[in-house]
Amino acid sequence: MDDTGYQRGDALLRRHQEDGARPAEFSLLGREWDLLEGVFSPTYTPVTELFSTWLPYPEGGSFLEMGSGAGVTAVVAAQSGCAAVTAVDISAAAVDNTRRNVERHGVGDRVRVLHSDLFSALDPADRFDLVFWNSNFAEPPADFVNETDLHHAFFDPSYDAHRRYVDEARGHLTADGRLMLGFSSIGNTAKLAAITERAGLETVTVRSQTRRLDEHTEIEFQLLELRQDLRPQRGPAAGG
Repeated sequence: MDDTGYQRGDALLRRHQEDGARPAEFSLLGREWDLLEGVFSPTYTPVTELFSTWLPYPEGGSFLEMGSGAGVTAVVAAQSGCAAVTAVDISAAAVDNTRRNVERHGVGDRVRVLHSDLFSALDPADRFDLVFWNSNFAEPPADFVNETDLHHAFFDPSYDAHRRYVDEARGHLTADGRLMLGFSSIGNTAKLAAITERAGLETVTVRSQTRRLDEHTEIEFQLLELRQDLRPQRGPAAGG
């Protein structure tokens, strides 16, 4: 396994853990936000800012965000015309953080926040026009265990969460609903492609941007759409 993604994720995790001067508030997208301890900080990487501005929010429709973190994308979705937003996170601190920013920005009438391991807290009948996850695309070594909620923001051992997302998300889409994933060039692109292909989906890059994070690190951030694969399937080879 190419460990570039893991090394980058590990460095970012350690920055979160070791930054004793991390502020309780931050500025992003022309707004001020609360930030609690143990929650992924959108100021250390451009992913939240990029995906929050790239997403094609369904005006008047419904939006589901996996892994809401501090709540930036959920708030932006509500402010961008979504009539109903659901934000979920596996971290109780992130759920609290999202709720605080939802109230801070006055969109509590349009946003519900749930403590959930991916889709587990949703009603089976819940359907959304757009489902999105800014995923934990850094793949750690095979024996790696996510020890804290914050680890889940960075690492997906064996890409099990990605498999669950792909397998379960379509059951929560409206008839014309769209399924999207925030990803990166340091994720395991081959493994993601195998997961989506097995599910009968194709991966389409909607937006991308390459950023140089330092003199040694250049990363392409990608907003991917997972669509039904309508390409003709090959039949069995003819016998000789």
